[in-house]
Amino acid sequence: MEIPTIVGAGLIVIGAGMGIGRIGGSAMEAIGRQPEASGKIQTAMIIAAALIEGIGFAALFAA
Repeated sequence: MEIPTIVGAGLIVIGAGMGIGRIGGSAMEAIGRQPEASGKIQTAMIIAAALIEGIGFAALFAA
């Protein structure tokens, strides 16, 4: 692999990790504000995290 490809792959992984972390943090804050909606919030969080992770994997394979 060439150096620019490795740097690009690193940026992809860092970006996906930051996105998933931000989703998790926001979901925990939302659950703290509305505990009765925790099931719906968790479901939306897991779906969004899975989509971000899938895009990250696709970008890694394209790089």
